[in-house]
Amino acid sequence: MLCTATMYLYSVTLQKAGGIQKAVYGSFSAPKVQEIVVSRGKSLEVFTTDGEGRLISLYYTEVFGTILSLSTFRLTGGNRDYIIVGSDSGKITILMYEREKATFVKIHQETFGKSGSRRIVPGSYLTCDPRGRAVLISAIEKQKFVYVLNRDGAANLTISSPLEAHKSHTITFDVVGMDVDYENPCFACLELDYSEVDEDATGEAAASVEKQITYYELDLGLNHVVRKATLAVERSAHALYAVPGGGDGPGGVLVCSEGLISYMNINHDAVAAPIPRREQVGDASLRPPVIVTGALHKQKKMFFFLLQTDVGDLMKVTLDYEKNKVSRVKIAYFDTVPIASSICVLRSGYLFVAAEFSNHCLFQFRSIGEDEMDLSRAREVKDLGTVVPFYSPRPWENISLADEIESLSPVTKMELTDVQGGSGKGLICLCGRGARSSIRVLQYGMGITEMAVSDMPGNPSSVWTVKTSARAEHDDYIVVSFVGATLVLSIGERVEEVTDSGLLLSSSTLAVGRLGDDALVQVHPHGIRHVRSDRRINDWKAPGRQQVSHASLTSTQVVLCMTGGDVLYFELDVSGQLLEVERVEGLGEVQALSLSPVDEGRKRAKFMAVAVGSIVRVLSLDPQNTMETVASQGLSENAQSLCFLPAGGLMYLYIGLGSGILIRSTIDKITGALSDNRTRLIGARGIRLRELRLNGESAFAALSSKTWVGYSYQRRVQLAPLAYTPVEDVSSFSSPDCPEGIVAVAGNTLRILSIDRLGEVLHQTAFPLDYTPRSFVRISGTSLIAIIEADHNAIASTVTDTDEMPKSVFGVVPGGKGKWGSRIRVMDLDKGVTVQCFALANNEAAVSLCISAFADRPGEQFLVVGAASDMVLQPRSCSSGFLYLYRINGSQGIEIVHKTAIDGIPSALASFKGRLLVGVGKLLRIYDGGKKEAFEEKRE
Repeated sequence: MLCTATMYLYSVTLQKAGGIQKAVYGSFSAPKVQEIVVSRGKSLEVFTTDGEGRLISLYYTEVFGTILSLSTFRLTGGNRDYIIVGSDSGKITILMYEREKATFVKIHQETFGKSGSRRIVPGSYLTCDPRGRAVLISAIEKQKFVYVLNRDGAANLTISSPLEAHKSHTITFDVVGMDVDYENPCFACLELDYSEVDEDATGEAAASVEKQITYYELDLGLNHVVRKATLAVERSAHALYAVPGGGDGPGGVLVCSEGLISYMNINHDAVAAPIPRREQVGDASLRPPVIVTGALHKQKKMFFFLLQTDVGDLMKVTLDYEKNKVSRVKIAYFDTVPIASSICVLRSGYLFVAAEFSNHCLFQFRSIGEDEMDLSRAREVKDLGTVVPFYSPRPWENISLADEIESLSPVTKMELTDVQGGSGKGLICLCGRGARSSIRVLQYGMGITEMAVSDMPGNPSSVWTVKTSARAEHDDYIVVSFVGATLVLSIGERVEEVTDSGLLLSSSTLAVGRLGDDALVQVHPHGIRHVRSDRRINDWKAPGRQQVSHASLTSTQVVLCMTGGDVLYFELDVSGQLLEVERVEGLGEVQALSLSPVDEGRKRAKFMAVAVGSIVRVLSLDPQNTMETVASQGLSENAQSLCFLPAGGLMYLYIGLGSGILIRSTIDKITGALSDNRTRLIGARGIRLRELRLNGESAFAALSSKTWVGYSYQRRVQLAPLAYTPVEDVSSFSSPDCPEGIVAVAGNTLRILSIDRLGEVLHQTAFPLDYTPRSFVRISGTSLIAIIEADHNAIASTVTDTDEMPKSVFGVVPGGKGKWGSRIRVMDLDKGVTVQCFALANNEAAVSLCISAFADRPGEQFLVVGAASDMVLQPRSCSSGFLYLYRINGSQGIEIVHKTAIDGIPSALASFKGRLLVGVGKLLRIYDGGKKEAFEEKRE
């Protein structure tokens, strides 16, 4: 934040954060609507799913703070969920999402402590009573507050003053609201009391101190919080999950510890079960699995947990119980998904996985899996003293991938450079970790998918799509205009030419559309052709030697601009005839014309905009003052095109100038007055504006040296370029195979396109990698890039990737502690292919690289890679370091020259005055290239 004497300025990034720290789900906007709210650390975003299983962003907002915890609750008897947020503001905030306004409404915001992320100020942990009666917010240490939630006489949500539940010298690891039906609300907290540790200098108390679950009960009658009970748990316990209670289950909690899941409750013996382990190479399978996240799915008379281990495997956990007595905890391998920070099981049959690294996933359930595992591969594990089931990961059986949300998190290196053969700038980012790593090229603009490309008999000038009936779900015709001719294509299983549409084919077309419920209208330079539903044709011819220069139409109106400056206004009467209503003579030579959209519930457009010379006039189309000027605006040059856009409850008029400047003016929906003019340079040539339909709402395309799209997104106007070659004209397109697309003409081709995702600012092109990328360099004069990858606990040359078991989900084969997998990769970014890939042997890991030139080898460029063998991260050491020297052979790639051993880890490399500068620990060394082996010249 930048602070001045008069204002506070916050920085907002061009690309919103990709990583998700917490995800919750519920019915936030309406009853029985499944929505997901995610926290990205400093922002909140709401998602929902459409009928095709795609995630759609409904709303995104910056909070200008750090979100530490997130939860939901529903008041007793309510049908909508509230969002409750804990942050570094020292406040607890309750939000309600209103879909009509596309915004969060702040219901309550209560202050309880200082701002900032402090260990004793609550906010790090947050949980709600399952019945929506209370909420507990906890700090990492000492402090806890409980708030009572209720309704007032007007059924509005109320929140009480905070009730303290503090306990000094106590560290909190997790909190959860227990399901106790309608008894006093109870919260379970996983804690560790270190009061004796502080007083013991020998360290014996620290080694013997126990973790415990403390139950805090809120007495609603006395309005205070008491510690009801305390139960000792495993020292490695780290997570709690509430078990449904009342009539839905036995109540209590699941306690997750290393290799073990235990059921615990007050006045109930602990019931434990070992977590099944994945069969892995060496001693990796002996390491006890740890639960990292989980979710509960509850239906009538049935519930189960999906808990994820630290290798990404989902475990289905169920309980055998009778009344409130649990006899057995059953754990079965379910499927494998990317390691997540949070997962949500939706009632609509989807599983949302907020991945810890790289893209987030939405899966669709195909089945709910088995309750028990096959014990044929079970064997005894010494550290548990019990038999543990073992399994091997398999292709998905219970889920299938439905959609993904792109995420760059984490970015290990980034560079702005020329991409696509130098035709544009882009960001090259190394992203992800392990088998979910990738190199991504980011370019400004929305991504486009090319559905089809067809050659035309000439170079088209314009294109439209038409529905022959108001009840039609998809378009019926594509109308393509050439100089002196028109081509009509029918849309069906195939797109093919037709000649019986009734449209005039021997002339170019200026505008075409549906008129009334089931008629067509075509405007050409010599007049109007009205094609009735029964194929009767009515032609209106331009008077005298005049010709039509511009036209605009709605389903009931047609406006023509004639050569000579006359403007003619037609309307459709009740009998389906197109009649001339008004004429304005001598207005001047018109450069552009546009009709405003027809408001819902009305039959005609209210305004018309006309550009004459350097003046834009807004004319009224009301029957009382038809064709009267209600507003005008002067321009610095002549306008080339006009377009209206309704968005966010307002109406905008866009004006395209010949210099590539786009002007946006706000137009009053009642009076037509123009105000709030804004300008933007979007291209190097004149702008042509065309109306579109995107996401079921009005939009427009601005065609210049780039193609831009303006649309309403989350009640805000967005203007972004398409990451695609420039086109001459566009129109909306809808067919069974492409419900919402764009048809465009470019050169002598007709193209059907689809926008990948609205709201996208930077288009990403991703290329997968095998291990975590550490660094990269561009090889000058080529489109090649050299990347070094390295991962600990990986076995070199064991990366497999199949459609059934993608490595991005199932990972690489773990190698155990001290084992490294590493590669040197040369990629052609323009082609998106790997040119060369070298796997490092002898347990080596690449740690640095650079491009260097040596004085004793003029005219040559070399790639130098620093590696270490048997590297230990802490304390940092290795058995030997190495410098690899590769000669760069232009676009052919690289070839090894020699490999030189050194006595440390070469953490940093740089070219320096015809020599190589190497950072080894605390030393800085200079090397010459050498012919057979690099030699050290100077040490500092």
